[in-house]
Amino acid sequence: MSAPATVEELVRQRLSAALGGWRGVVDSAVAPLAFLVGWLTTRDLLVSVGASIAVMLVALVVRVVRRETLQFAVGGILVTAVAALVASRTGRAQDVFLPGILLNLALSVVFVVSMVTRWPVVGFLVGAVTEEPTAWRRDRGIVSLCQKLTALLLAGYLVRVAVQLPLYLAGNTTALAVTKLALGWPLLLLGVVVAGVMLLKGRTPLQAPHAAAAEE
Repeated sequence: MSAPATVEELVRQRLSAALGGWRGVVDSAVAPLAFLVGWLTTRDLLVSVGASIAVMLVALVVRVVRRETLQFAVGGILVTAVAALVASRTGRAQDVFLPGILLNLALSVVFVVSMVTRWPVVGFLVGAVTEEPTAWRRDRGIVSLCQKLTALLLAGYLVRVAVQLPLYLAGNTTALAVTKLALGWPLLLLGVVVAGVMLLKGRTPLQAPHAAAAEE
């Protein structure tokens, strides 16, 4: 892969590596889809949760066979397992979605704080696949772009909480399952498209670290 010449090209490369590409999107969609199908056909909590875990295990096996990274499949299994544990303890089907709602709420707070302090979360995603995790902070162009991308991701978290929390409080499990799926990978894909337009249109030149330091 050629060295990036612009801020947008750099961020595009680093985000692709950090988010797992299309396979990461697919892995995030199979569990809620399996739960929805199981719930609509059986109205049985254990069957629906079991279907979610089963498809995640299949995704894990596929990744092992293909010798691909396991972090996204394992992460999906852990999230699904936590949701299943909570629901099994309470006996309420809507509690399957409580950990996800709380996670989105917590991420919203983290993203807001990161933007206010001008250490946007997306910057750390960029830095996570570099030898210098905070080197991006020295380039004002990257910081500005990461602020915009962080705001874009924040909007998705806020939408999920705003839609799903009232449904959870109302105990509407079917609507929760549908919105979990609709606001999962489709919303993520929409965000990727918008981010892609931002990254493709921009032509912000990479600023040399010594030049950035001299300007501060």
